[in-house]
Amino acid sequence: MSSGKKLVIVESPTKMRSIQGYLGDEYEVLSSVGHIRDLADKRDIPEKDRAAYGKYSIDIDNGFDPYYVVSDRKTKTVSELKRAVKSASEVLLATDEDREGEAIAWHLLETLKPKVPVKRMVFHEITKDAIRAAVDRTRDLDLALVDAQETRRILDRLYGWDVSPVLWRKVGSGAGGQALSAGRVQSAATRLIVERERERMAFVSADYWGIQARAAREDEGFSVRLVRLDGASLASGRDFDDRGQLKRAVVVLDEKAARALAAAIDAAAQATVTKVESKPGKRRPYAPFTTSTLQQEAGRKLGLSAKNAMSVAQSLYERGYITYMRTDSTNLSAQAVKAAREQAVALYGERAVPLKPRVYASKSRNAQEAHEAIRPSGEQFRTPKQVAGELGRDEQRMYELIWMRTVASQMSDAEFETTTVTLEAQADGKTAEFTASGTVYTFKGFLEAYEEGKDERRRDADEAENQSLPQVAAGDRLALSDADARGHSTTPPPRFTEASLVKSLEEKGIGRPSTFASIIGVILDRGYAVKRGQALVPSWLAFSVVRLLEQHFAELVDYDFTAALEDDLDAIARGEQKRVEWLRSFYFGSGEHPGLRGIVDNLGEIDARALNATPLTDSATLRFGKYGPYIDVADPSDPEGKSRIVNVPEDLAPDELTAQKVQELIDAPVAGDRVLGENPENGKLVVVKDGRYGPYVQEQDPVDPDAADASTGEVEEAPKKRGSKKAAAAKPRTASLFKSMSVETVDLDTALQLLSLPRVVGTDPESGESITAQNGRFGPYLKKGADSRSLESESQIFDVTLEKALELYAQPKYGARRASSALKEFEADPVSGKPIRIRDGRFGAYVTDGETNVTIPRGTTPDEVTFERAVEMLAEKRAKGPAPKRGRAAAAKTTAAKTPAKTATAKKAPAKKPATSASRSEAAKKAAATRAANRAAKAAEDQ
Repeated sequence: MSSGKKLVIVESPTKMRSIQGYLGDEYEVLSSVGHIRDLADKRDIPEKDRAAYGKYSIDIDNGFDPYYVVSDRKTKTVSELKRAVKSASEVLLATDEDREGEAIAWHLLETLKPKVPVKRMVFHEITKDAIRAAVDRTRDLDLALVDAQETRRILDRLYGWDVSPVLWRKVGSGAGGQALSAGRVQSAATRLIVERERERMAFVSADYWGIQARAAREDEGFSVRLVRLDGASLASGRDFDDRGQLKRAVVVLDEKAARALAAAIDAAAQATVTKVESKPGKRRPYAPFTTSTLQQEAGRKLGLSAKNAMSVAQSLYERGYITYMRTDSTNLSAQAVKAAREQAVALYGERAVPLKPRVYASKSRNAQEAHEAIRPSGEQFRTPKQVAGELGRDEQRMYELIWMRTVASQMSDAEFETTTVTLEAQADGKTAEFTASGTVYTFKGFLEAYEEGKDERRRDADEAENQSLPQVAAGDRLALSDADARGHSTTPPPRFTEASLVKSLEEKGIGRPSTFASIIGVILDRGYAVKRGQALVPSWLAFSVVRLLEQHFAELVDYDFTAALEDDLDAIARGEQKRVEWLRSFYFGSGEHPGLRGIVDNLGEIDARALNATPLTDSATLRFGKYGPYIDVADPSDPEGKSRIVNVPEDLAPDELTAQKVQELIDAPVAGDRVLGENPENGKLVVVKDGRYGPYVQEQDPVDPDAADASTGEVEEAPKKRGSKKAAAAKPRTASLFKSMSVETVDLDTALQLLSLPRVVGTDPESGESITAQNGRFGPYLKKGADSRSLESESQIFDVTLEKALELYAQPKYGARRASSALKEFEADPVSGKPIRIRDGRFGAYVTDGETNVTIPRGTTPDEVTFERAVEMLAEKRAKGPAPKRGRAAAAKTTAAKTPAKTATAKKAPAKKPATSASRSEAAKKAAATRAANRAAKAAEDQ
């Protein structure tokens, strides 16, 4: 056994530095930087194993055995860890104490294969005392937690890789060419957002009127609200359903009746107090933060997204300011309870805490999470003032929020008294009954420290004002004045915010709170929703995706079914259920459940056109096409004829596309087709248009003056004659408007400049090649032969000089990346997770992520291809599927030329018989038929 240092392996480099300082020189602390292994890509699986593992990197026929490989990015990290293990006397796996942390520890153990004692070290806060205690209280690896995480990983791979390709084929690409994806939690969350928008679209507003008045005794006045008329209740917002219909018999005042009644009340000028009721009450403090409630409050009070909230909390945890931030538990340790109570007493007095400490029962039976709520770390809490100089702005705000919530959770109840006064007045022969309410806190208790934020609520207009009321008694006569008739309209249910979506997901038992931030991130990245302020507004793309899932994968997006999957994963984590049996039931089916495999194999025909269509009116249909949403308007007089296409404004939310708005868009004057004038060089008319790809100018043959509207300049197209044929005319010259230009303001001189492009800047004195400046789909650039350089702005197209152009060409084309063998490099593809590169191939430049190759179209230079365009090209190529093979000889030659795949150890991989050539051939056919599904990769799965 080695006599070296004890090796502690953690996940985070930040955590590594903090813990090293606490443990001293006899320990070496290193970081794995998260997961070091994951399910393999197909190319990393040896040929002999591809028949079994090829499609999913999972052998579904043999116990759902996963095939893991070390990530390319972690090769160096693993090598460093292996060197450290060789000289270590003991290995302490100190990853987080949840499913992911336990799985990371297991993968480290399987990969490093240490020959020295291995222990599992866990802690919930990074303080000297906690770390020292953790070293003394090690345990064995919890394989039930590992099984639960592995089951979730396999489940998400199967779900994403079987369902996502259906979306690619039947819905298309998302925003900015992002590949669509389906996921166990992601799809259910997207459905929630879309269903809320459907409710808003179906909502019918109802109008009702109410009356506010001022009651006073001497100089003490207060506001009162009319609630009953002749004993019948007056309508409020809660009396109407979402179709605008009354749910019970009430009096509904219109404007005329309300104003008349208000005048009569002012004329009466007095009211009698008929009842005074006072009721005492108490409010209990809120439980300490869990992951979910922290995300919600950070959204409400700090304006942070779920992702940012978790990032800030992670930083606070790793720097030792708070306890572990991924937890379902509301429990506090004895030392935390003591610290909170002591701080409450020090700040607010002895009465601030109850006699007995408060204990909060966790709502979750989940065994995978840490066992304590989120709180300030240490045996004594540091106040926000004490840490102010050590933290950034968001960290300071987050720490203060956690500190307040923790201290308040151990404080006394707030005590209050609510008084309700009822008054009657005679107005126009009717008995008008008013009420007013006021709440007075007799003891603020925990409210001294903390008040929870609230989500947007409906019917706030109907809420009674909380005000200070004077001392009155039944029978008192009060002056009544300033009666004001106020109109109200019922409001649709509010859209989800990140906070309210997190709350809803938790209430329904869908997903784990620790994954909510990444789920919402995927929904936004895929273009399924956009944020308008704090609200999550679904796109029409999301409507198409959810419609497909509801019609063909109904069980998979059922909320109860999705929640049941979480319960099953928890049961596996507790060792109450077997991983293989459960996966077999989910995938192959059992009882009434057909199984994922059965659903995908029996989809039948899916009408993509119907799937991407939402009827708006009798003649207008919202369709989602390759380039986004548009309105398809049929001609009522010729239903079978060609329909008209009307663009949908990008900032128009689905619920705002009402029948009235649709008609407004249809009737709106066409901004394009405006005649700017005549090109003096050739006599052609120059017209500005607004097309699917943006505004542009175009040359057209002169038209009869009578065919143009004298007031607007709009060209009226003459009817085409049937049966006449002529030779195809040359395409008219066109040019896109710059981003700084608009259809309404562009003039003839500017249009002629645009049509003259590309502009000849000059000639390269060395090569003699002409240098031109032009505008491409992805921005302005210079071109010299096949060589191009990007320009900083569109205006440079007309301004750049030959001297400046030569200066740009003298610089390396791709700066520091010139040493790379790639012509151009981008960040990772969101689907495959692999870096995107542009390379020079045998048949020209092409885009690749190492798995999918796409030739750059003729006429487009590599410099014109942006990251967004590269992602779009790869997604389109995947959706088309593999190209047909050129023959057996070519295929055999390609196979023989491949380098051997790198070795990887599968978890518990059983010995397998060598695959026969026939079975490999069959497997190759299956793999070719399903290759598009192999590209879903990690981005298509829920975290």
